[in-house]
Amino acid sequence: MRFDTTIVHTSFQSPIGPMTLAATQTGLAGVWFDGQRHWPAELTPPVRWPSDPTHPVLINTAQQLAAYFAGQRQGFDVPLDLSGGTAFQQAVWRALLTIQTGQTTSYGSISQSIGKAAAVRAVGAAVGRNPISIIVPCHRVLGASGALTGYAGGLDRKTALLKLEGALDENLI
Repeated sequence: MRFDTTIVHTSFQSPIGPMTLAATQTGLAGVWFDGQRHWPAELTPPVRWPSDPTHPVLINTAQQLAAYFAGQRQGFDVPLDLSGGTAFQQAVWRALLTIQTGQTTSYGSISQSIGKAAAVRAVGAAVGRNPISIIVPCHRVLGASGALTGYAGGLDRKTALLKLEGALDENLI
């Protein structure tokens, strides 16, 4: 990942673990559970991104996430900055944005939707590198059989998010 040099961050306490939010002048560039896979090196001490809890995008994101976790919000309307990914990754992440709350899809379906039906593994890698957890809903992607599969924030969090959204078949637990 290559992040914009204007990026700033702040912390957010979610019911399923502490998170770090990051934004540029363009929009939200990151939402990570603390310590998750693909954690940006810039957030590992010594932290190289300045903290800015007054950044308007970060304030708005924190408010929307709090409402989401309280069951009062299903979607998000913060501006996004997906520029840290490759063109292929950005296409996958935009496809993730089309998965509605309460719905799930498969990696194969995402591959087909972006016109790369044979690129299921590459799609899986791009989903795994999604820097904007929850808001770009990579947790809504399941294996071909409908089974819960990898999630950079951990399968326990993926399960909790899908339960919150009413999208989890109890037989998958």
